[in-house]
Amino acid sequence: MKKFPVIFPRAVLLVLGAVLFSLIQQKASAQISPETEQAFREAKIRIPKQQMVPADFSLPLLNGGSAALSAYKGKVVVLNFWATWCQPCRDEMPSMETFYKRFKSRGLEILAVDGGEDAATVLQFIRNNGYTFPVLLDRDNKVNSLYGIRAIPTTFILDREGKIIGQIMGSARWDNPKMTAAFEALLKAR
Repeated sequence: MKKFPVIFPRAVLLVLGAVLFSLIQQKASAQISPETEQAFREAKIRIPKQQMVPADFSLPLLNGGSAALSAYKGKVVVLNFWATWCQPCRDEMPSMETFYKRFKSRGLEILAVDGGEDAATVLQFIRNNGYTFPVLLDRDNKVNSLYGIRAIPTTFILDREGKIIGQIMGSARWDNPKMTAAFEALLKAR
């Protein structure tokens, strides 16, 4: 009986693995339409290689009560981690407010998670600037740690099913035409 070299089975396994990986990747990225994917790339929104379901959490809201991430399923969520002392965070907030006002009625929600600061400091900053999007208080940074936040601002974009489909590291211009086009495409897709 003729023996095949050991390389043959390894090559077959590598090819099968590559095919399987390709199918998994196609299934994972099938969540967003090609139009939305292209618009995200143009807006410099990083698209994860695999869809991720974010960890649910509940945090106090700055204006009273509390909010759980899971309560926003059915909406597109911009989950932004920030702090008042962070200059890049402060720089992006005016455009984030404009963005929020533009898309809120179309099913978009911004959840701004402040890490480690007291409510009085955050409330003064939000009121002084007239921001209207919901602000959550992560006083002990447990949610920041849960999401692996190492630098702020860091933003995750969740689709209507509650899956993470995009990420932005650093400050963004939320009211620029490419960002607007990306969210127009995302909100249009059902």
